[in-house]
Amino acid sequence: MWQPSRAGAWVLFLVVLGIIAAWPPQDERSLAVKIVNWAVDPADALPTLPPQLGPGVGDDPHEVELRDAEVRRYDDFYDRGGWTRARLELKVATDPFNPSTVRQFLLVVGVVVGFLVWQFGGRFSGLEKKSERARPR
Repeated sequence: MWQPSRAGAWVLFLVVLGIIAAWPPQDERSLAVKIVNWAVDPADALPTLPPQLGPGVGDDPHEVELRDAEVRRYDDFYDRGGWTRARLELKVATDPFNPSTVRQFLLVVGVVVGFLVWQFGGRFSGLEKKSERARPR
């Protein structure tokens, strides 16, 4: 029975982990994006831009002032620029592509890597065996 070399097994393992992390659910963010969202703000201290006020809510001055305070806080962080601005954007980032397209691409990557490990993994393990036979004892 064919078995990949040690290096080939590690390549397969890492590629499978990457595919699992990047695989997007139907209506959610992928695990990789969720990890990025959390990593840029693990304490949940950065503000997010609040949604627009709904119809009729804009007539309530108290609600408008609360939303404006949140927007001002967000703008203060955003105006700091650099890494803080990038963290604000990454905190609410979503998957950049359509989930079905990402799934197809990840499937192709998995099949190609599996094929390459299958093709070249046996050759490398065969070379190791030949070099062991050539060594004098």
